[in-house]
Amino acid sequence: MGKTIAQKIIAAHLLSGDMTPGSEAALRIDQTLTQDATGTMAYLEFETMGIPRVKTELSIAYVDHNTLQCGFENGDDHRYLQSVTAKHGVYFSRPGNGICHQVHLERFGKPGKTLIGSDSHTPTGGGIGMLAFGAGGLDVAVAMGGGAYYITMPKMFKVNLTGKLRPYVTAKDVSLELLRILSVKGGVGAIIEWGGEGISTLSVPERGTITNMGTELGATTSIFPSDEITRQFLAAQGREEDYVPLASDPDAEYDRIIDIDLSSLKPMIACPHSPDNVVEVASLKDVKVDQVCIGSCTNSSLYDMLKVAAMLKGKTIHPSVSLSVSPGSRQVLTMLSDCGALSDILASGARVLECACGPCIGMGFSPNSGGVSLRTFNRNFLGRSGTKDGQVYLVSPETAVASALTGYITDPTTIGEPLNVTMPDKFLINDSAVLPPVPAEEAESAPVLRGPNIKEFPKSKPFTDSLSAELVLKVGDNITTDHIMPAGAKILPYRSNIPYMSKFCFEVCDPTFPDRAKAAGDGIIVGGSNYGQGSSREHAALVPMYLGIRCVIAKSFARIHIANLINAGILPATFENPEDYDKLSQGAKLTISDIAAGMEAGRLTVTDDTGAQYQVICNMTPRQRSILMAGGLLNYTKEGGI
Repeated sequence: MGKTIAQKIIAAHLLSGDMTPGSEAALRIDQTLTQDATGTMAYLEFETMGIPRVKTELSIAYVDHNTLQCGFENGDDHRYLQSVTAKHGVYFSRPGNGICHQVHLERFGKPGKTLIGSDSHTPTGGGIGMLAFGAGGLDVAVAMGGGAYYITMPKMFKVNLTGKLRPYVTAKDVSLELLRILSVKGGVGAIIEWGGEGISTLSVPERGTITNMGTELGATTSIFPSDEITRQFLAAQGREEDYVPLASDPDAEYDRIIDIDLSSLKPMIACPHSPDNVVEVASLKDVKVDQVCIGSCTNSSLYDMLKVAAMLKGKTIHPSVSLSVSPGSRQVLTMLSDCGALSDILASGARVLECACGPCIGMGFSPNSGGVSLRTFNRNFLGRSGTKDGQVYLVSPETAVASALTGYITDPTTIGEPLNVTMPDKFLINDSAVLPPVPAEEAESAPVLRGPNIKEFPKSKPFTDSLSAELVLKVGDNITTDHIMPAGAKILPYRSNIPYMSKFCFEVCDPTFPDRAKAAGDGIIVGGSNYGQGSSREHAALVPMYLGIRCVIAKSFARIHIANLINAGILPATFENPEDYDKLSQGAKLTISDIAAGMEAGRLTVTDDTGAQYQVICNMTPRQRSILMAGGLLNYTKEGGI
């Protein structure tokens, strides 16, 4: 039997385990990336491991999330990141150089290589044929130290594309259509490969948009072949030597095949408050728009920005609309300026923001109270924009511009002649904002600069054979990491200060949770389906661990979050009978006995204070069981488990 693209890359990087779906596979990692909101903790963890120099082919630290410097905290953390990466062999992308996924796609990603990043949208690298995974910061730290990255071997899905996109229908609409088909849970446990004759019509930036949005499906990752389109992009970036062709075998087998005819697609829109709440744009034509945001790692490429500029040229945005445009990298911004497109954007009345994540993670440009905000981003979770009652919709850049011009949600196919925008034959190359580490012979004496906001990494507790704890919080389905540990301008500056961040844990669901959890001592959380979807931020596990949470029982978990829980020393378990979820009430006293034997058997018994018993499933590998019994991955690694 032939292999898929992902199976070929996995086979070439397999350190241990096997490739049977559902089994654990340990992979050699070629490249890592971090961003500042999660990376600060990752480097604190790397320092704790005591390994002097990274062992990957390439590791890069980006500063793109928390670039607002309203106090000393962000500036201190950026200084720490620059100094700690220089000492340990990591390249440093300075603030303003751009969004990690956009810059990595442009300058560093290589077909056929493995990449993990402390950001859930790292699968953007699949747009050039990388096997790229989002992961928690501790997993990235271990990979930088030469350790394996462990995955549960996924199923293989294939999306066959036929036809060609019509004018004003985009790669974002392709992604939204697949979310409509599969939902935010439909890709869990699968790698999505994109193929079919239609992929030859899609540029690398368009492919990157699609693999970026694959994260919202819950997929392990997404990947395109590396073909002539890939070669042309790398050549234009001055990196043709990085090109290698990659394709699946003709007789490769897939667990599911989905067909999408590009020619029949229409502009799509995800309504509040989930990326899979998708309808056709035309169905919402009477909805008034207050704000439009264009950018993020999903839609901030030069190709996207040139289309935005062409649509805005000679026009003025509607008086009732506030429009922001965030180019994805310094390369994109400079090329927009050089060709005059930036002037067209500015003349329309748009506000040009820094080359950073910005509004996507609630870092400024929040909508007005109850405002309708159209965003070219990847997530529209409740409150993520920074405005609790903001009504956030996800759209393509073309739909965003059309709506900004009219003041209402507008189908862009109705407003003008087709755009004539082409990719350049050569991009502007200037990597001066990527700083190399100090030479290895100078590393020992290189200082690491720490500000007072950087606190000690929290200590977790090893498991004994029984746990008695209060059910301190019960939540519903699709709880995101934004629910658990919000982002935004008020909180992100304290990402290296777990005690302070803990005050905001589950603020969206229950502001009393932090105090109640601390008072309980040991605590248990009960959740519904798809618990922990969204960002890879390990703070959503580290902060509950700091507050005393020892176990989370849910109907199902998102992939990255369940790994982060185990890494933090929190026991994740799923209900054997999902109806038992309804029988447990917040405040109940729960006991879990025979933990070591139960984990080995894959099943634990939970007893409440009435004597009622519930069976929960905890299917884990021997390595994961050892991590939990040690009290988390850091303890396990320090004991020699890397």
